Amino acid sequence: MTVALHLDSFPSPLRALVIGASGGIGAAFVRALRLASSDNHVEELHRHSIPPVDFSEETSIERAAEQLAARGPFHLIINATGVLHGNDFMPEKKLSDLQYDHLKTVFEINTFGPALVMRHFAPLLDSQRGVMVMLSAKVGSIEDNRLGGWYSYRASKAALNMLVKTAAIELKRSQKNAVLLALHPGTVQTGLSQPFRGGSVARNADEAVIDMLNVINQKMPEQSGHFYTYGDEQLPW
Repeated sequence: MTVALHLDSFPSPLRALVIGASGGIGAAFVRALRLASSDNHVEELHRHSIPPVDFSEETSIERAAEQLAARGPFHLIINATGVLHGNDFMPEKKLSDLQYDHLKTVFEINTFGPALVMRHFAPLLDSQRGVMVMLSAKVGSIEDNRLGGWYSYRASKAALNMLVKTAAIELKRSQKNAVLLALHPGTVQTGLSQPFRGGSVARNADEAVIDMLNVINQKMPEQSGHFYTYGDEQLPW
């Protein structure tokens, strides 16, 4: 059954920005937002966009925000970046698997980059209806961790969740209508999930994005600083 997309809590036309738009989920967000209305204005940022955003280059985040400011303010900003594994590393199953360079890479993409996105892009949110979403992961919930393993990925997402919670408290004072969310997309058919057992039963990225946008559409300032699933379940930190 096809689920209808609802964006009625946002002004029309919608001004949106997707960071990490070259990835499977990011590209699906761009498609959905553009298909929702031909009048919507959707900006895409990634390592090869103009301007580029590369989380290994700190200044690229600030420069991109400066250049995008003239195209805002934005009603919706989504950070869809994330890394679980690379060409030369996989998620750690035990302590003896931990490697310093692996930890640095995972935290750079999952935590440090998104933190600076919040710093530089939160001021670009529309003052009346502005939502910023950080894609997180259920395995980043400390309370929900019952299986262990995946050390750096879990820890980097737990750190991201803390950054979201802390920034949301600040934004309540400085941007009272802003909404900042951590959102778990579930297991989606992308390169991130492909090597794992869950990848065989993962959902299509376009379907996953419709679910997430319908959750985002419902969130107001009183829900800012919380952690939700694509099914609108609030997750424990």
